[in-house]
Amino acid sequence: MTRCWPVPWLLKRDQDLHSSRFTSSRFHLFPFFRIIPTMQNLITGKAYVLGDNIDTDQIIPAQYLSFNPSLPEERKFFGMYAMSSVPDGQAGLPDGRIRFVRENEYRSDYQIVIGGKNFGCGSSREHAPLALAEAGVTCVIAEFYARIFFRNSINGGYIIPFESVDRLVEKIRTGDQLEVHLDKNEVVNMTRNERYALRPLGDVLPIIEAGGIFPYAQKAGMLK
Repeated sequence: MTRCWPVPWLLKRDQDLHSSRFTSSRFHLFPFFRIIPTMQNLITGKAYVLGDNIDTDQIIPAQYLSFNPSLPEERKFFGMYAMSSVPDGQAGLPDGRIRFVRENEYRSDYQIVIGGKNFGCGSSREHAPLALAEAGVTCVIAEFYARIFFRNSINGGYIIPFESVDRLVEKIRTGDQLEVHLDKNEVVNMTRNERYALRPLGDVLPIIEAGGIFPYAQKAGMLK
């Protein structure tokens, strides 16, 4: 299972860190990065339930990677096409055939994604967590993640990747209203009056609270 790693893994050579790509004003350090709002202790939203081995091609198909995420008029299309390649029978469990984003819209009705094992496997494209964020997703709760998806989610400040203690894809249904309590490491299913434990975020919590790896590095004095 993915847990934690040393923070500076993404920081480049000194000459790269001081290039124009990394030293523009405030947090606009890289066009893909999305600085999430100040982290709150309570996340609420409707659940969208998926199964195991949801890969990055299902999260955002390759044909949509031609959109430029640094341009607002194109970036929104990552939200429109998020989850568009999940097989119909697996899209919105347990029943399936539930669109994640309604046709011709850019935002999803679902703010919390529930996954099984190995969520975010496949390619290393950072567009996958970006697409979920553009669709309005605040967090994903899965049993465990592909490592690159996990760190892209955190380092880019896109979404919060929680790990569940139990297999929630068999306990939560698409459309259930959830509350994620960060201070208690638990999820409350308001629809079914159930509670589920989450694993602590651990050493990545300061990066999440800062809004991504570059804001964290600035705050820690790693960037000039």
